[in-house]
Amino acid sequence: MKTLYLDCGMGAAGDMLAAALLELVPDREAFAKRFREAGIPGVELQIEKAEKCGITGTHVKMLVQGEEEVSEDAHGEHDHEHDHDHEHGHDHHHVHRSMREIEHIVNELKLDTQIKKDVMAIYRLIAEAESKVHGKEVTEIHFHEVGAMDAIADITAVCMLMCEIVPDEVIASPVATGYGAVRCAHGVLSVPAPATALLLQGIPVYAGKIEAELCTPTGAALLKYFVKRFEQMPLLTIEKTGYGMGKKDFARANCVRAILGKTADSEDQVVELSCNVDDMTGEEIGFAMERLFEAGALEVYTVPVYMKKNRPGTLIRVLVSPEKKEQIVRAMFQHTSTIGIRENRLNRYVLDRHITEVETEDGIIRRKEVSGYGVRRAKWEYDDIARIAAEKGCSIRETKKRL
Repeated sequence: MKTLYLDCGMGAAGDMLAAALLELVPDREAFAKRFREAGIPGVELQIEKAEKCGITGTHVKMLVQGEEEVSEDAHGEHDHEHDHDHEHGHDHHHVHRSMREIEHIVNELKLDTQIKKDVMAIYRLIAEAESKVHGKEVTEIHFHEVGAMDAIADITAVCMLMCEIVPDEVIASPVATGYGAVRCAHGVLSVPAPATALLLQGIPVYAGKIEAELCTPTGAALLKYFVKRFEQMPLLTIEKTGYGMGKKDFARANCVRAILGKTADSEDQVVELSCNVDDMTGEEIGFAMERLFEAGALEVYTVPVYMKKNRPGTLIRVLVSPEKKEQIVRAMFQHTSTIGIRENRLNRYVLDRHITEVETEDGIIRRKEVSGYGVRRAKWEYDDIARIAAEKGCSIRETKKRL
């Protein structure tokens, strides 16, 4: 499986993500030509070599009417894409664009429809976050002219690069936000800024050791849109590595690292949740297991155990996909008597599987077919075999022999 892993140990910003991805494509000049031909009004892409802490990478500049955005940033009514690569400046443009105007600009770009849809979906994530921060409708949110075009350019570049790389899945590390305060048109705000914090909801983050704003709204929105899960890098055969450099210098290399590689097609991750109970009846445990399956568990099983004071008890163990973990945790607390749940992350190896429907004299029967690792086998779906066995008044074994 082609996997893209984003190392966000120094946060994420639109230009840095674009630069990191640009290092993964085979022909950056050809990409730069396609970007110019997309026709973002007044925007020029400049690609530069950069070095941070002895590491070489790429820095991307989006010039709008010949100048680089220098963050007049303000939440909502201005663009907050002032990230840690930009110096603070003021009063270079006072024209503002509405979301309707931005959508018109994006729709006019010479790009595939899907890329334009991706760009607008990401821009709407930013606008929705700003609208919640300021208590305004999304249609009332405006972005100052240079900031709007700068963000459109960064987002468009990332969407185009994602379309060219075409990863099967995108994984990212937990995101460093930085800490301290940032000055904007509305005053001094804590890092992460309000809109960024909203966009990062549901994403694992930490402050880190750098006193600066490391993750910007545009960076957060891009991660929220493209990344499937946030965790440490999985088992990966690395093919290419790209470094997207910021402008400022810190004690740690100021970059986003993008790693492109392959994971085994049959490998994924599951979360194992478990708890011990010694005061539930068999009926109560059975009921809880049914509710856990309904909540999205992949597997639920029990193991008899001896607990404190030699009390016989039950270990309840649940396997669940990472994205459904929280709802299973809630269900376990609701339907069992436990006061604590343990968690393990497990890699698992699975065979590719699909269901086919087979026409038989007893009607359509589903057959589960699996393959991989040099193995191929099939088995009839139990529910269908059991139904036929009950209808014919014969055993499961006899029913299978008739097929």
